[in-house]
Amino acid sequence: MRDRITLECTECKHRNYTGSKNKRKHPQRVEFKKYCSTCNKHTAHKETR
Repeated sequence: MRDRITLECTECKHRNYTGSKNKRKHPQRVEFKKYCSTCNKHTAHKETR
């Protein structure tokens, strides 16, 4: 039931992180504030398809 997801920086569009989530409990896209090594700061990272 857990699917692999990729998180992409909203500013530079660089794909930095991978993880997993339960699609039954969280069907919408997730968004986290994480560190982007390309931007050298904390930015919002959204789930990509």
